[in-house]
Amino acid sequence: MSNARKLADNLPSVGQLGNRNIIINGQMTIAQRNTAAHNEGNGYFSLDRWYQEKTNHDQFTYSVEQVSDAPSGFSKCLRVTTSTAETALASDEYSRIYQAIEGNNLERIGFGTSDAKPITLSFYVKSSITGNWSASFYVNDANVIYSQAYTINAANTWEYKTLTFPAYTTAGPNIDNTQGGIINFGLFAGSGSNTATTTWTSYAQTNLLGGQTANLGGTLNATWQITGVQLEVGTATDFEHEPVGDTLNKCERYFQTYSNRTWNGINEHAANYKMYVNGVFRQKMRATPTGTMVGTVNIARPQVGVTQRPNAFQGLSNEGFFCLIWPTSGTYGGQLGTHGDAYYYCIVGAGPTNRLDFDAEL
Repeated sequence: MSNARKLADNLPSVGQLGNRNIIINGQMTIAQRNTAAHNEGNGYFSLDRWYQEKTNHDQFTYSVEQVSDAPSGFSKCLRVTTSTAETALASDEYSRIYQAIEGNNLERIGFGTSDAKPITLSFYVKSSITGNWSASFYVNDANVIYSQAYTINAANTWEYKTLTFPAYTTAGPNIDNTQGGIINFGLFAGSGSNTATTTWTSYAQTNLLGGQTANLGGTLNATWQITGVQLEVGTATDFEHEPVGDTLNKCERYFQTYSNRTWNGINEHAANYKMYVNGVFRQKMRATPTGTMVGTVNIARPQVGVTQRPNAFQGLSNEGFFCLIWPTSGTYGGQLGTHGDAYYYCIVGAGPTNRLDFDAEL
């Protein structure tokens, strides 16, 4: 067989040749917040773009982390470990890992038009628990869901799975910067959330994790791991690896963190309790983010003792901010003496303990 023939056989049959993967950070390489195990409940705590959630549990706790265990061709995965087992699974209890997808990134699937295309989800998965697990795709605005089961056949073994979701012509997501869809992976689901669908169905809680019978939460130290997640138009193709810098740029549309750096600025007047800075973000964000100061963030001036610490931003937008504000009184507040119109800088120490976070997640 000629090299040209081999190349043609490996090209996608439908859709674009590059940037096929709608999922961001599917190879689990970016973890700006933390790579270590985190036991928090619901939120973004570890790997970028992957949300962890547990609902209505009595005892269940878990950790989510990035680990260096992966199938051939990958180096990292997301791992969930049961820290405290749930003694009995009630009908309203469930847990999932999911990625919310921006509407702008779903234009290519054409849902809601006569040109709607089927899409395929592929991934590598490994668990200490065998059985039926669930993956579902929820489409915002159209308010429909399609859930289906996949089977983990062998414990503690990487397996490759593909699931196809048919085209949907009736309605689709808004093509804008709001949430357009969600890819869900179930960790366990009570009877109120595990009814599988065989077609696109108006959303109901019962279909959220349809087909899920495996129960990660029922066994202490049970694990579920995933990597190489790809969502694309048409049938599954080999995972589309990209430079890590490209993945980071995509992630920073939704979350950026800054540590171990300074911002130079000017205090316009001693009584203003603010410092003007050139706070331009590395990447323009999806929307105006929420800004959070974690740990110690100091205001300083060469050869002058300064104790103020900022606790808020001014002029925050999806492109950056132009001012840091500190309290008008207290240990880390008050006027900067007589040092108006003076050169200052903001110092952020080493992360992840000290940082500025900007969150525009969906």
